[in-house]
Amino acid sequence: MFGRSPWDELEVLRRELDRLLRSQLERPTAPFSVAFLPGRSARAYPLTNVSEDAENVYVQALAPGLDPEKLELTVLGNTLTIAGEKPAPEGVSADAFHRNERCAGRFVRTLDLPTEVDRERVEARYADGLLSIKLPRAEAAKPRQVKVSIG
Repeated sequence: MFGRSPWDELEVLRRELDRLLRSQLERPTAPFSVAFLPGRSARAYPLTNVSEDAENVYVQALAPGLDPEKLELTVLGNTLTIAGEKPAPEGVSADAFHRNERCAGRFVRTLDLPTEVDRERVEARYADGLLSIKLPRAEAAKPRQVKVSIG
């Protein structure tokens, strides 16, 4: 046989869907947060780190080659959505690739943040392929020190 049969391709698709659903069942509080870019499997793009301190939540997204003017950030409650488009390489036809792991296309990544943030004060910077987002905690989500009275 010279190539894969349509049944083989359907089996690959079934396995990928099973993997996606299993990963969501293991993390039931996380919404489907993968970007659907061309390629064999669904990938989470861009890759992110989320951290926090007493005042802010920080998100760093590894996203080289993007036009920062075309990035769309949306904040609602404790959810951050990063959307954009990764351009295809210029001057190379799809048939010329031997390996194509740096996919191109539209992406959407939704992240659940550990706390509600003040959407009016969010700051974002893009430099050297790294998108850095500072999300100040909402006042209601900040810890409040309570003085205990005596007597």
